[in-house]
Amino acid sequence: MDTNNILTHGTGRRKNAVASTFFTTGNGKISINGKEIDNYFGKHKRHIFNATQPLKVTNTEKKYDIEIKAIGGGITGQSGAIRLAISRALLKLDPSFKSALKKEGMFTRDSRMVERKKAGKPKARKRFQFSKR
Repeated sequence: MDTNNILTHGTGRRKNAVASTFFTTGNGKISINGKEIDNYFGKHKRHIFNATQPLKVTNTEKKYDIEIKAIGGGITGQSGAIRLAISRALLKLDPSFKSALKKEGMFTRDSRMVERKKAGKPKARKRFQFSKR
């Protein structure tokens, strides 16, 4: 990635996933961790749709090349983090996108995380079977 021609960047998080996006002028090529978006998410079309939704809302699908670095979590968390990162970067590029993106709920940071396991229990809330005698 050439840092001289980066237009803007954005960061997004969901669950334990963190995504950083870097926008450059181009023709709509999206790569995640060095792979094309179709190869990265494979047969999971809903994750591709979720990650690219901000571009569809703002009609900028073929306007920018986007290089994404996604770490942590699974593919669901990463697609949500990518969606938020792309939305934030688009807002930096053109503040007029704010109303359209906000209407679709693209700026909402989903703060739900996995609850930690508690001591004396098999999982976070599950209990061992109770025995009276």
